[in-house]
Amino acid sequence: MPNSKNRELAQSWLAIDPDPVTRAELEALLGDESALEERFGERLNFGTAGLRGELGAGPNRMNRVVVAQAALGLSNFLGGKGRLIIGFDGRVNSDVFARDTAEIAAAAGLEVLLFDRMVPTPILAYAVKHLDAAAGVMVTASHNPPRDNGYKVYLGGANGGGQIVSPTDTQIQAEILKVAASSSPWPRSENFKVIGEEVIESYSRRVLEIIGNRGPTQPKIVYTAMHGVGWAYASELFARAGFTGVNSVLRQQEPDGAFPTVAFPNPEESGALDLAIAEFDRLEADLIIANDPDADRLAVVIRGADGSMRRLTGNEVGLILGEWAAAKAQGGALACSLVSSDQLALVAKAHGLNFAQTQTGFKWISKVPGLVFGFEEALGYCIDPSVVPDKDGISAALAIATMASHRDIAETLNELVEKYGPVATSQISIRFDSVAEAQLAFKKATAGMPEDDGMVIWQPSAAEKVTFRVSGTEPKLKCYLQVAGSSAELHALEVLVQQKLG
Repeated sequence: MPNSKNRELAQSWLAIDPDPVTRAELEALLGDESALEERFGERLNFGTAGLRGELGAGPNRMNRVVVAQAALGLSNFLGGKGRLIIGFDGRVNSDVFARDTAEIAAAAGLEVLLFDRMVPTPILAYAVKHLDAAAGVMVTASHNPPRDNGYKVYLGGANGGGQIVSPTDTQIQAEILKVAASSSPWPRSENFKVIGEEVIESYSRRVLEIIGNRGPTQPKIVYTAMHGVGWAYASELFARAGFTGVNSVLRQQEPDGAFPTVAFPNPEESGALDLAIAEFDRLEADLIIANDPDADRLAVVIRGADGSMRRLTGNEVGLILGEWAAAKAQGGALACSLVSSDQLALVAKAHGLNFAQTQTGFKWISKVPGLVFGFEEALGYCIDPSVVPDKDGISAALAIATMASHRDIAETLNELVEKYGPVATSQISIRFDSVAEAQLAFKKATAGMPEDDGMVIWQPSAAEKVTFRVSGTEPKLKCYLQVAGSSAELHALEVLVQQKLG
């Protein structure tokens, strides 16, 4: 029999859980001590990435109780004042969690604006700035496994509308814990506004304006939304920009929280682009453009000079977009994370711009003073930071397509490599069952090396760099490899790192 503490916690949870699905799940687990301990032995922590975890019952899962506590905790942190914008994607329960947040925040005194449809994360980020909000909530687990969901918070005012950073996360977490410790019911109100068309149209006009006119050619494009929300928005922008050769991967076109064709809905993962690649070959297309489920990331595949398929790294796309942005800039700064390619520094220098390398995450990149372009090698690009202080896979997709309509992308990339020198990069990513296991593997692989803010940088030679870190959103150990040289030299470094990892 389960110990009395866990059983009492479970019974108390059942009394406040409004979701019949998670109540039924928990009732079936009342005799399972290990299951109760896993769900009630700890709770999801609210960090700079907000909340993210597997759907299910209990404080260590994403569910309506955890979301309600987070909504009231955030509202209390904001002092029950100001405007809150809420968006949601197509994952399981995203719409439910968004509605719960709207009702609870409205009852707490906030002016709440809830999107009337599923939106990409960058449109929520745009809305926070466009509507001068105190805060924004995006219900999404981005590219996490299918059973996950999440709760990402943006903050206006001095934070600039971007994602939160420390110590704001711990302050919000403290308010959430106060709510969780209280047995008081959460007041609800339907006194909130619904938004949609005006904000989306404003965003679309802005994207079309900054990217400019389509070129003389019509690249044949294969697009996949990865079962996410990107197609409705990307397809409209492509059409308005005059692109007629965009072919959607139909089996992945519409939002589907079950993600039936991919084990991990992340364009970086092995196999995630298989259906798009099949269409690319069948249609003899020029480009694959892939967004992740909340459309804040972008993967690009091109046709190489010899006609073969070439999958671009995030660093290569960052170089292309960085040069494009720098050429248009009238002062300002380029920025990337510490785990991204050093080439962007050379781009900034060539164009007389400032350059900054930040900690990982757009919560840091977006805060660089005078930012005109920022990127992270994990397929994230911010091409219009003054209005979208976050990565934006929709605007970046249109920018790449537009560049391809003016000039072959492979030719553009080859010219940039000739201009700035060759840099080969790759990533080794190892998934574990828990963050604790990933941390243990990190400590073992980097034993004896100096750690700085959760990262270890190892340089076997002057031309080589390897950065080790544990993912902030998934139980993964990530190793970022960079060589100022050829792919053969990169392969030799990969072998060395694999040996170190055991």
